[in-house]
Amino acid sequence: MANNQLPTYQYLTVEGADLVRVTLNRPEVHNAFNAGLIGELHDVFTELGADDHCRVIVLQAMGKSFCAGADLNWMKSMANFTNEENIADSRKMALMLNAIYSCPKPVIAKVQGDAYAGGVGLAAVCDIVVASSQVRFCISEAKLGLLPATIAPYVIRALGEQASRRYFVTAEVFTAAHAKDLGFVHELVDPEALDSKVNEICQSIISNGQMAVMACKKIVQDISHQAITNPLIEETVKRIANIRTSDEAQARMKAFLEKSK
Repeated sequence: MANNQLPTYQYLTVEGADLVRVTLNRPEVHNAFNAGLIGELHDVFTELGADDHCRVIVLQAMGKSFCAGADLNWMKSMANFTNEENIADSRKMALMLNAIYSCPKPVIAKVQGDAYAGGVGLAAVCDIVVASSQVRFCISEAKLGLLPATIAPYVIRALGEQASRRYFVTAEVFTAAHAKDLGFVHELVDPEALDSKVNEICQSIISNGQMAVMACKKIVQDISHQAITNPLIEETVKRIANIRTSDEAQARMKAFLEKSK
């Protein structure tokens, strides 16, 4: 999907070909979710996942905040929804998060500002999180009498069960430095170094084999919570055997061996 084929979005900007930047563009409400933004995120990650030109995606945001979670005015409008309508609405959020999490291409969260509630979930579904040292995180749902349900599967994996047990129930604010200590944030940098660090990671990914990168992302998701059994061992044997014979692997191994000589 070349640049000139990208659709126009109301709440997002999307730029690039091999390195695609998806930018949340509701800075006036701290990039909070509404139905439109949720739908656009679902659509763009579904499209980019199927786009052969796209190698890596950076998810970033305009303005002061990364994402403040749900738009409270939008949530207020749901007060008169039936249970069925609330379920249908929540499902859209859940499917959007899963579209990003399961996107075959690596997704890097460039977190330049605070992330609250669903914004923490948005960072959690990304493969790599690079954050400014000034960023704060907060899983704030309990303050509003809610719970972080649709983001929970991803946040618990990324933040860890023990930290989630605390921050889900306390709704305390924690710093990006603490998030790095917990393993949620991969890289913590000064604000002015954010772009260069993200670009450095993107170039590392783009320099690798395209099919191999997607296979590497998938194997982490597929086996990270499985017991190490004989069937799992056999599955890993099949995956490496299959990829060894691919054109990409053969060409890259040949090039490496010739360079070594």
